[in-house]
Amino acid sequence: MKKILFAASEAVPFIKTGGLADVVGSLPKYFDKEKYDVRVMLPKYMCMKEVWKDKLEYNTHFYMDLNWRKQYVGILETEYDGIKFYFIDNEYYFNGFAPYGEMYADIEKFAFFSKAVLCALPVIDFRPDIIHCHDWQTGLVPVFLDNFRFGNEYYRGIKTIMTIHNLKFQGTWDTQKVRDITGLPQYYFAPDKLEAYRDANFLKGGIVYADRITTVSDSYAEEIKTPFYGERLDGLMNARSNCLSGIVNGIDYEDFNPATDKYITKNYDVSNFRKEKIKNKIDLQKELNLEQNQKTMLIGIVSRLTDQKGFDLVAYVMDELCQDDIQLVVLGTGEGQYENMFRHFAWKYPGKVSANIYYSEEMSHKIYASCDAFLMPSLFEPCGLSQLMSLRYGTVPIVRETGGLKDTVEAYNEFEKTGTGFSFANYNAHEMLGTVRYAQRIYYDKKRDWNKIVERGMSQDFSWTNSAKQYEELYDNM
Repeated sequence: MKKILFAASEAVPFIKTGGLADVVGSLPKYFDKEKYDVRVMLPKYMCMKEVWKDKLEYNTHFYMDLNWRKQYVGILETEYDGIKFYFIDNEYYFNGFAPYGEMYADIEKFAFFSKAVLCALPVIDFRPDIIHCHDWQTGLVPVFLDNFRFGNEYYRGIKTIMTIHNLKFQGTWDTQKVRDITGLPQYYFAPDKLEAYRDANFLKGGIVYADRITTVSDSYAEEIKTPFYGERLDGLMNARSNCLSGIVNGIDYEDFNPATDKYITKNYDVSNFRKEKIKNKIDLQKELNLEQNQKTMLIGIVSRLTDQKGFDLVAYVMDELCQDDIQLVVLGTGEGQYENMFRHFAWKYPGKVSANIYYSEEMSHKIYASCDAFLMPSLFEPCGLSQLMSLRYGTVPIVRETGGLKDTVEAYNEFEKTGTGFSFANYNAHEMLGTVRYAQRIYYDKKRDWNKIVERGMSQDFSWTNSAKQYEELYDNM
């Protein structure tokens, strides 16, 4: 039996700030339990909900050197959905109201976590064949592992995988400070190892020292070898391209299922969405004070409101878009300029635009289930989960052809009658607007074709089962 340890900074249901948590929390339970013993290790944050903290049982504790400091490492554990989760406890590092804070504090916090992950293994009596690290927060795990191997037989032969969920976030800080925090020898702080552009870079260390590197879609794996998407590490991605592969994320088909979803008014599936889906739409229009008209095309957006997600394009043509026969519902928080832009248009076009500047799981499900189309014009998108959820709920995605969006949404072709959504290639506001208007034309003038697009989308399988099989292959090949 192969033993796998996931090391990450967040996982549902315990703590979540983004898509990373969905992956780390959902993926492990889809592996073949006969062949793989997959466990997860996370920080024990003080800001976790009490209901989860109460479930944790004390396993053991020890003290660990972090260069010149001696730090307490507590280990707690719990089982959830048949998977064992370990939590590294240290109140000095993991207090605070959110998992992440100021970068200088996070650098030390996750250096501590990365080393604690390795030091905990002999104590919990679980020696993994592979440690699967996620994002920059665990980038030092492969580096410390390399360092440990010199004097310690126990760590020889453990392999590592580094999964990049978003290359933009790398965990960089002053080299001298990182050396002081980690106690790693000078040898590691060279341009072919941890150092990048005179700073120490956690993610780079992970990429250099991991045995395999994966990212969350095939297209993104190709894109990050180019200067535009490579975030100044494209040279390194090319150098390691023989170890780099893309595996598209899935979504949890039990949580996201229009046939059983408890958050939505009317359950439906691919066989009866033509009659039933619309009831959710009418209810949402009522709830958000939009003009109640089941025939009006309703477009949804559920997102962090940031540049990465393409909201500068939306802002540029928002007035033009609001002249069309559509309604727009937005859910999310982010940069002030975009929050205020949507508030402004909700004020300017009451009954037509609804700006919900907060986040709610329940409201997100309602939007996926009620809208006709879903807009996601990202500048870059390593994988993206929202388009997978909208496909699942029969809400037609309108996306820019980048990263995971390109891999998961097939553009509609009206001559061959194929496709599951609409897409545009260039990062251009009017090209986006043109695509939205093309979608409107099909929606209003070719209803049968539109319903066929919905049907094909709902019939796709982006559950974790597919991704888990590809990860199993990767583990076996190592």
